[in-house]
Amino acid sequence: MSKNWIQILGMILLLTACTETLISTPAQPPTATATRLPPTQPATATQTFTPSPTFTSTPSLTPTPTWVIQGPGDVTIPILLYHRIDVSPVDSRYYVTPEKFEAQLQLLHDWEYTTITTRMLVQAITQGAELPPRPFLITFDDGHLDNYTTAFPIMQKYGYTGVLYLVYNYIGVDEYLNVDQILEMHNAGWEVGSHSLNHLDLTKLNPDKQRAEIVESRDLLEELLGFPIETFAYPFGTKDDSVLDYAKFAGYIGAMGASGYTPAQGDWNLFYLQRVEIKGSEDTKTFTRFLPWQGDPVFLPTDTSIP
Repeated sequence: MSKNWIQILGMILLLTACTETLISTPAQPPTATATRLPPTQPATATQTFTPSPTFTSTPSLTPTPTWVIQGPGDVTIPILLYHRIDVSPVDSRYYVTPEKFEAQLQLLHDWEYTTITTRMLVQAITQGAELPPRPFLITFDDGHLDNYTTAFPIMQKYGYTGVLYLVYNYIGVDEYLNVDQILEMHNAGWEVGSHSLNHLDLTKLNPDKQRAEIVESRDLLEELLGFPIETFAYPFGTKDDSVLDYAKFAGYIGAMGASGYTPAQGDWNLFYLQRVEIKGSEDTKTFTRFLPWQGDPVFLPTDTSIP
Protein backbone atom coordinates (compact mmCIF):
# COMPACT_ATOMS: atom_id res chain seq x y z
CA MET A 1 0.00 0.00 0.00
CA SER A 2 1.35 3.40 -1.02
CA LYS A 3 2.00 6.14 1.46
CA ASN A 4 -0.86 8.28 0.06
CA TRP A 5 -3.36 5.52 0.66
CA ILE A 6 -2.20 5.14 4.23
CA GLN A 7 -2.74 8.87 4.85
CA ILE A 8 -6.23 8.74 3.31
CA LEU A 9 -7.19 5.75 5.48
CA GLY A 10 -5.99 7.55 8.61
CA MET A 11 -8.09 10.58 7.84
CA ILE A 12 -11.19 8.38 7.34
CA LEU A 13 -10.67 6.73 10.75
CA LEU A 14 -10.27 10.13 12.45
CA LEU A 15 -13.50 11.47 10.97
CA THR A 16 -15.43 8.36 12.06
CA ALA A 17 -14.32 8.75 15.72
CA CYS A 18 -15.43 12.39 15.85
CA THR A 19 -18.89 11.52 14.49
CA GLU A 20 -19.43 8.81 17.15
CA THR A 21 -18.52 11.28 19.92
CA LEU A 22 -21.08 13.82 18.71
CA ILE A 23 -23.87 11.21 18.53
CA SER A 24 -23.24 9.62 21.97
CA THR A 25 -23.31 12.92 23.93
CA PRO A 26 -27.00 14.01 24.71
CA ALA A 27 -27.95 17.61 24.27
CA GLN A 28 -28.19 19.58 27.54
CA PRO A 29 -30.89 22.32 27.88
CA PRO A 30 -29.47 25.71 28.52
CA THR A 31 -29.77 26.44 32.24
CA ALA A 32 -30.13 30.16 31.65
CA THR A 33 -33.66 29.73 30.21
CA ALA A 34 -34.96 27.20 32.78
CA THR A 35 -38.42 28.09 34.28
CA ARG A 36 -38.34 28.66 38.03
CA LEU A 37 -41.17 28.39 40.53
CA PRO A 38 -42.15 31.53 42.40
CA PRO A 39 -40.09 31.89 45.55
CA THR A 40 -43.17 31.43 47.75
CA GLN A 41 -43.91 28.01 46.32
CA PRO A 42 -42.11 24.87 47.48
CA ALA A 43 -40.45 22.61 44.96
CA THR A 44 -43.38 20.21 45.19
CA ALA A 45 -46.01 22.85 44.52
CA THR A 46 -47.39 20.99 41.51
CA GLN A 47 -48.19 17.94 43.61
CA THR A 48 -51.83 17.55 44.69
CA PHE A 49 -52.56 16.58 48.32
CA THR A 50 -55.81 15.12 49.67
CA PRO A 51 -56.73 16.76 53.01
CA SER A 52 -57.16 14.51 56.01
CA PRO A 53 -60.81 13.68 56.69
CA THR A 54 -62.53 15.51 59.54
CA PHE A 55 -63.87 13.11 62.13
CA THR A 56 -66.92 13.82 64.27
CA SER A 57 -68.02 12.08 67.42
CA THR A 58 -70.36 9.16 66.97
CA PRO A 59 -73.88 10.10 68.05
CA SER A 60 -75.61 8.21 70.82
CA LEU A 61 -77.15 4.96 69.73
CA THR A 62 -80.19 5.67 71.92
CA PRO A 63 -83.11 6.31 69.56
CA THR A 64 -84.54 9.81 69.76
CA PRO A 65 -88.31 9.76 70.29
CA THR A 66 -90.37 11.56 67.69
CA TRP A 67 -91.65 14.92 68.88
CA VAL A 68 -95.18 15.84 67.83
CA ILE A 69 -97.36 18.93 67.98
CA GLN A 70 -99.62 19.02 71.05
CA GLY A 71 -102.32 21.60 71.66
CA PRO A 72 -103.54 24.23 71.50
CA GLY A 73 -106.02 23.53 74.24
CA ASP A 74 -105.92 20.68 76.72
CA VAL A 75 -102.65 18.77 77.03
CA THR A 76 -101.44 15.94 79.24
CA ILE A 77 -98.30 17.09 81.04
CA PRO A 78 -97.64 15.99 84.63
CA ILE A 79 -95.97 18.56 86.90
CA LEU A 80 -94.17 17.16 89.94
CA LEU A 81 -93.67 19.30 93.05
CA TYR A 82 -90.78 18.74 95.46
CA HIS A 83 -89.48 20.81 98.35
CA ARG A 84 -86.45 19.21 99.97
CA ILE A 85 -84.25 16.34 98.82
CA ASP A 86 -82.73 15.27 102.11
CA VAL A 87 -83.26 13.07 105.16
CA SER A 88 -85.88 14.64 107.39
CA PRO A 89 -84.92 15.18 111.02
CA VAL A 90 -88.59 15.23 112.06
CA ASP A 91 -90.25 12.91 109.52
CA SER A 92 -91.64 15.83 107.53
CA ARG A 93 -93.69 15.22 104.40
CA TYR A 94 -91.66 17.91 102.64
CA TYR A 95 -88.48 15.82 102.66
CA VAL A 96 -87.82 13.16 100.02
CA THR A 97 -84.67 11.15 100.68
CA PRO A 98 -81.99 11.22 97.98
CA GLU A 99 -82.41 7.46 97.50
CA LYS A 100 -86.14 7.72 96.88
CA PHE A 101 -85.68 10.74 94.66
CA GLU A 102 -83.14 8.96 92.48
CA ALA A 103 -85.29 5.83 92.27
CA GLN A 104 -88.19 7.98 91.03
CA LEU A 105 -86.01 9.69 88.41
CA GLN A 106 -84.56 6.35 87.34
CA LEU A 107 -88.07 5.05 86.69
CA LEU A 108 -89.03 8.19 84.77
CA HIS A 109 -85.89 7.85 82.68
CA ASP A 110 -86.46 4.14 82.03
CA TRP A 111 -90.03 4.88 81.00
CA GLU A 112 -88.73 7.55 78.57
CA TYR A 113 -90.13 10.69 80.21
CA THR A 114 -88.54 13.96 79.06
CA THR A 115 -88.46 17.24 80.98
CA ILE A 116 -89.72 20.34 79.21
CA THR A 117 -89.81 24.03 80.16
CA THR A 118 -92.72 26.05 81.50
CA ARG A 119 -92.58 28.15 78.34
CA MET A 120 -93.05 25.01 76.23
CA LEU A 121 -95.98 23.98 78.42
CA VAL A 122 -97.67 27.37 78.11
CA GLN A 123 -97.03 27.49 74.37
CA ALA A 124 -98.58 24.04 73.94
CA ILE A 125 -101.72 25.21 75.76
CA THR A 126 -102.06 28.59 74.05
CA GLN A 127 -100.68 27.99 70.55
CA GLY A 128 -99.65 24.38 70.20
CA ALA A 129 -96.04 23.24 70.49
CA GLU A 130 -93.80 20.39 69.42
CA LEU A 131 -93.24 18.19 72.48
CA PRO A 132 -91.65 14.82 73.22
CA PRO A 133 -93.97 11.82 73.58
CA ARG A 134 -93.89 11.82 77.42
CA PRO A 135 -93.28 15.40 78.57
CA PHE A 136 -93.25 16.45 82.22
CA LEU A 137 -91.91 19.12 84.59
CA ILE A 138 -90.06 18.82 87.89
CA THR A 139 -90.49 21.85 90.17
CA PHE A 140 -88.93 22.76 93.52
CA ASP A 141 -90.52 25.29 95.87
CA ASP A 142 -88.78 27.64 98.32
CA GLY A 143 -85.15 27.39 97.08
CA HIS A 144 -83.60 25.09 99.68
CA LEU A 145 -79.85 24.52 99.51
CA ASP A 146 -80.27 20.76 98.97
CA ASN A 147 -81.89 21.56 95.62
CA TYR A 148 -78.36 22.48 94.53
CA THR A 149 -76.21 20.08 96.56
CA THR A 150 -78.36 16.95 96.14
CA ALA A 151 -81.15 17.27 93.57
CA PHE A 152 -79.10 19.09 90.93
CA PRO A 153 -76.40 16.40 90.42
CA ILE A 154 -78.98 13.59 90.47
CA MET A 155 -81.03 15.41 87.86
CA GLN A 156 -77.95 15.92 85.70
CA LYS A 157 -77.22 12.20 85.87
CA TYR A 158 -80.48 11.47 84.08
CA GLY A 159 -80.39 14.46 81.73
CA TYR A 160 -83.24 16.29 83.48
CA THR A 161 -83.71 19.97 84.22
CA GLY A 162 -86.10 21.54 86.70
CA VAL A 163 -87.82 24.75 87.75
CA LEU A 164 -86.85 26.61 90.93
CA TYR A 165 -89.57 28.68 92.59
CA LEU A 166 -87.68 31.11 94.78
CA VAL A 167 -88.77 33.22 97.73
CA TYR A 168 -86.90 36.45 97.12
CA ASN A 169 -86.09 37.23 100.77
CA TYR A 170 -84.79 33.68 101.35
CA ILE A 171 -82.02 33.96 98.76
CA GLY A 172 -78.58 33.82 100.40
CA VAL A 173 -79.98 32.94 103.84
CA ASP A 174 -78.51 29.90 105.63
CA GLU A 175 -79.74 26.61 104.12
CA TYR A 176 -81.11 28.39 101.05
CA LEU A 177 -79.65 28.94 97.60
CA ASN A 178 -77.39 31.89 96.94
CA VAL A 179 -77.12 33.84 93.70
CA ASP A 180 -74.07 31.96 92.37
CA GLN A 181 -75.76 28.59 92.85
CA ILE A 182 -78.96 29.78 91.21
CA LEU A 183 -77.03 31.11 88.22
CA GLU A 184 -75.10 27.85 87.86
CA MET A 185 -78.31 25.87 87.75
CA HIS A 186 -79.90 28.36 85.34
CA ASN A 187 -76.88 28.12 83.04
CA ALA A 188 -77.33 24.35 83.07
CA GLY A 189 -80.85 24.71 81.69
CA TRP A 190 -82.97 25.16 84.81
CA GLU A 191 -85.74 27.74 84.95
CA VAL A 192 -86.47 30.14 87.79
CA GLY A 193 -89.87 31.45 88.84
CA SER A 194 -91.12 33.61 91.67
CA HIS A 195 -92.56 32.17 94.88
CA SER A 196 -93.28 35.63 96.34
CA LEU A 197 -91.25 37.94 98.58
CA ASN A 198 -91.89 36.32 101.96
CA HIS A 199 -93.85 33.07 101.46
CA LEU A 200 -97.08 34.30 103.03
CA ASP A 201 -100.67 33.17 102.47
CA LEU A 202 -101.57 35.70 99.81
CA THR A 203 -105.31 35.42 100.42
CA LYS A 204 -104.84 36.90 103.90
CA LEU A 205 -103.08 40.04 102.67
CA ASN A 206 -104.53 43.37 101.59
CA PRO A 207 -104.24 44.32 97.91
CA ASP A 208 -101.13 46.45 98.39
CA LYS A 209 -99.25 43.60 100.03
CA GLN A 210 -100.54 41.14 97.46
CA ARG A 211 -99.14 43.40 94.77
CA ALA A 212 -95.73 43.52 96.47
CA GLU A 213 -95.55 39.76 96.96
CA ILE A 214 -96.55 38.95 93.40
CA VAL A 215 -95.54 41.88 91.18
CA GLU A 216 -92.51 43.30 93.00
CA SER A 217 -91.03 39.86 93.62
CA ARG A 218 -90.76 39.38 89.88
CA ASP A 219 -89.09 42.75 89.34
CA LEU A 220 -86.60 42.18 92.15
CA LEU A 221 -85.69 38.68 91.01
CA GLU A 222 -85.08 39.87 87.46
CA GLU A 223 -82.89 42.70 88.72
CA LEU A 224 -80.94 40.35 90.99
CA LEU A 225 -80.45 37.50 88.53
CA GLY A 226 -80.37 39.26 85.19
CA PHE A 227 -82.84 37.12 83.24
CA PRO A 228 -86.64 36.97 82.78
CA ILE A 229 -88.88 35.48 85.48
CA GLU A 230 -91.88 34.12 83.59
CA THR A 231 -93.99 32.05 86.00
CA PHE A 232 -95.25 32.26 89.58
CA ALA A 233 -96.02 29.63 92.24
CA TYR A 234 -98.57 30.52 94.92
CA PRO A 235 -97.27 29.93 98.46
CA PHE A 236 -99.27 27.09 100.07
CA GLY A 237 -101.24 26.94 96.82
CA THR A 238 -103.74 29.51 98.08
CA LYS A 239 -105.31 32.08 95.77
CA ASP A 240 -108.42 34.17 95.26
CA ASP A 241 -109.63 36.45 92.48
CA SER A 242 -107.42 39.34 93.59
CA VAL A 243 -104.33 37.11 93.73
CA LEU A 244 -105.07 35.73 90.26
CA ASP A 245 -105.55 39.23 88.89
CA TYR A 246 -102.17 40.35 90.23
CA ALA A 247 -100.45 37.26 88.76
CA LYS A 248 -101.78 38.23 85.34
CA PHE A 249 -101.07 41.94 85.86
CA ALA A 250 -97.44 41.16 86.77
CA GLY A 251 -96.85 39.77 83.29
CA TYR A 252 -96.36 36.11 84.15
CA ILE A 253 -97.24 33.70 81.37
CA GLY A 254 -98.66 31.15 83.81
CA ALA A 255 -98.78 30.17 87.48
CA MET A 256 -98.52 26.99 89.54
CA GLY A 257 -100.85 25.61 92.16
CA ALA A 258 -99.58 23.40 94.95
CA SER A 259 -102.06 20.58 94.64
CA GLY A 260 -103.49 18.43 91.92
CA TYR A 261 -103.91 14.79 91.12
CA THR A 262 -104.02 14.70 87.34
CA PRO A 263 -101.69 15.79 84.54
CA ALA A 264 -104.50 17.66 82.76
CA GLN A 265 -103.52 21.21 81.83
CA GLY A 266 -105.29 23.76 79.65
CA ASP A 267 -106.56 27.29 79.18
CA TRP A 268 -108.93 26.77 82.08
CA ASN A 269 -106.06 26.43 84.59
CA LEU A 270 -103.23 28.35 82.93
CA PHE A 271 -102.87 30.47 86.09
CA TYR A 272 -103.38 27.56 88.45
CA LEU A 273 -101.58 24.68 86.75
CA GLN A 274 -101.99 21.34 88.47
CA ARG A 275 -98.94 20.07 90.32
CA VAL A 276 -98.69 16.76 92.15
CA GLU A 277 -96.84 17.09 95.44
CA ILE A 278 -94.36 14.23 95.92
CA LYS A 279 -94.26 13.59 99.65
CA GLY A 280 -91.63 11.92 101.76
CA SER A 281 -93.84 8.87 102.20
CA GLU A 282 -93.87 8.13 98.48
CA ASP A 283 -91.82 5.26 97.11
CA THR A 284 -91.48 3.84 93.64
CA LYS A 285 -94.67 1.79 94.10
CA THR A 286 -96.96 4.67 95.07
CA PHE A 287 -95.16 7.11 92.78
CA THR A 288 -96.43 5.33 89.66
CA ARG A 289 -100.04 6.31 90.36
CA PHE A 290 -99.17 9.88 89.37
CA LEU A 291 -97.78 8.88 85.97
CA PRO A 292 -100.12 9.06 82.97
CA TRP A 293 -97.96 6.77 80.83
CA GLN A 294 -96.76 3.40 82.03
CA GLY A 295 -93.62 1.69 80.76
CA ASP A 296 -92.07 -1.74 80.86
CA PRO A 297 -92.78 -3.39 84.27
CA VAL A 298 -89.25 -4.79 84.27
CA PHE A 299 -88.09 -1.40 85.59
CA LEU A 300 -90.36 -1.60 88.64
CA PRO A 301 -89.39 -3.20 91.96
CA THR A 302 -90.30 -6.89 91.97
CA ASP A 303 -93.17 -6.38 94.43
CA THR A 304 -94.70 -3.46 92.50
CA SER A 305 -97.60 -3.81 90.15
CA ILE A 306 -98.78 -1.18 87.69
CA PRO A 307 -101.97 0.41 89.01
